Amino acid sequence: MLAVYATSVGFYFIGFLKNNQKVTRLAFWLLSIVWVSQTALLVLRTIEFGRFPVMTVFEGMFFYVWILVSISLIVHWMYLSGLLQAFINLLGWALLLTYTLAPEGNISTRLMELFIFELLFVHVTFLILSYAVFTISFGFSMLYFLQHHLLKRKLWGKWMGKIGDLYKLEKWSYRFALVGFPMLAGGLILGVIWSFQTVGYVPWLDSKVLTSLLVLLSYGFYLFQYIVNSRRGYGMVLVNIASFLVVLINYFLSSLFTNFHIW
Repeated sequence: MLAVYATSVGFYFIGFLKNNQKVTRLAFWLLSIVWVSQTALLVLRTIEFGRFPVMTVFEGMFFYVWILVSISLIVHWMYLSGLLQAFINLLGWALLLTYTLAPEGNISTRLMELFIFELLFVHVTFLILSYAVFTISFGFSMLYFLQHHLLKRKLWGKWMGKIGDLYKLEKWSYRFALVGFPMLAGGLILGVIWSFQTVGYVPWLDSKVLTSLLVLLSYGFYLFQYIVNSRRGYGMVLVNIASFLVVLINYFLSSLFTNFHIW
């Protein structure tokens, strides 16, 4: 349910940024699956305990998230925006994740340890997936960089057509960066939650943490300039390439100086 919920939030953001109603509708149907799952859990818990599940802090939080999801579905039918639903459900997802991680005294220590380990696994997987997607984005940017200089120097050749035109190269570079950004953001959020659950704090000054935030800011700046300020061309490609260099620093160089991360 958490995975489907996170995917729905991501699709709402992408649907809004791309003005793609098909993606927004897909996000709606995924959110509907989340609502059905939550409703089923509420009914099962009511039957199990013989009362409506709002008597504890965590039950109340779960019911609150269910209300948020319900309102979001209604808003979708009334006003097909996507951005409002994205923000509402980003909050709901964070609260639901907190609810899931919060022990109520009837969960075994071994089960909680297993869940924490799985949370760490998802955190690392999300980050690696984002790095892979950013690598593809970087590849398209490098092809743009090469094609740009070949055209500028008028070095014509039949093989130039195999590289592709500049517009498509820049478009695909942007699309992969757009996909990688929410993966990176979600992975970092899970990492923060995992850190609080295991050691009770977040080592903000750790080199790996600092460079991860720098990667997020770099690609956030790139997407902001591309989407909001409608900037295009060679300069934006250079920003994308520079952002990937930050990824390399984060993945390789910062690992030599971290005292907290082992990967």
